[in-house]
Amino acid sequence: MSINAIKELRELTGLSFNEIRKALEEAGGEKQKALEVLKTRGAIIAAKKSERSTSEGIVESYIHSTKKVGVLLELLCETDFVARNPMFGELAHECAMHVAAMSPQTVAELLEQPFIKDQNKTVGQLITESIAKLGENIKINRFDRFQI
Repeated sequence: MSINAIKELRELTGLSFNEIRKALEEAGGEKQKALEVLKTRGAIIAAKKSERSTSEGIVESYIHSTKKVGVLLELLCETDFVARNPMFGELAHECAMHVAAMSPQTVAELLEQPFIKDQNKTVGQLITESIAKLGENIKINRFDRFQI
């Protein structure tokens, strides 16, 4: 297990050194298998946290460069500590931008759509990855999309 492999997986996932080290050990040092292990663990972590109350969060706005499309999105988490985290703010921005581009009608539809910046994962999987990274339950509560 090389330190370069750990660094590379850390850059890709944003997870802790120990989580990545454990996944690499479990995968016999193979990076691709370690990514699958981390993805599975992330889903398990998200499932465990899904019942936790989300009473904090932020409202993110996104206005497209044409000034003809705008979105307000409410992203919730468990604590104000995570709500102030730049990673959480970036997630809110990415989700609002996705809503502007893809025009989903409901939160459920939004979560099932392929993410605009990475078609290999859904918006729901993006949220799950963020739950694993930030350690709290996260959910999109609601959004509104405006278009002229």
